[in-house]
Amino acid sequence: MSDAAVMPSKETIPMSTGLEQEDRKELAALLEKALADTYVLYTKTQGVHWNITGPMFYGVHKMTQEIYEDLALSIDELAERIRAVGYLAPTKLGRFLELSDIDETGHEPNAVKMVEALARDHQCVARTLREAIHEAEKLDDVFTADMLTGRIGKHEQYAWMLRAVASKP
Repeated sequence: MSDAAVMPSKETIPMSTGLEQEDRKELAALLEKALADTYVLYTKTQGVHWNITGPMFYGVHKMTQEIYEDLALSIDELAERIRAVGYLAPTKLGRFLELSDIDETGHEPNAVKMVEALARDHQCVARTLREAIHEAEKLDDVFTADMLTGRIGKHEQYAWMLRAVASKP
């Protein structure tokens, strides 16, 4: 990760938590990527929620509301963890799009394709989180590893549920 990827906090708060500054910097960069993926998925999920039509409308509308409300909580948790390790959380939409592996487009008029895209996106976030967990475990940052492990379970569950909704009987 480049130095421009993660901005150190302007406050000079001495940190002595057992994580060295360079380790925290790498961890913050991975958390920033997870935050970006989650934020883009959040907006995309709201788009599906607002624009879904057809026989799947009611079920998908309700499901996507539950998912985007959960993602909103996750966004806050990820941003606050970036702050807790001593770095500024990104706030620019362009930065989120730059960092994210999730394609922000994809609001097709086809409900099944919209739901399938969300399922793929949840799998993408799970992969991003696994990478961050690996680094957190290497650094013995058990709190971050635990926090992200719980999120992987949510993303895998959402991917399964969305795939089930999109499947043909």
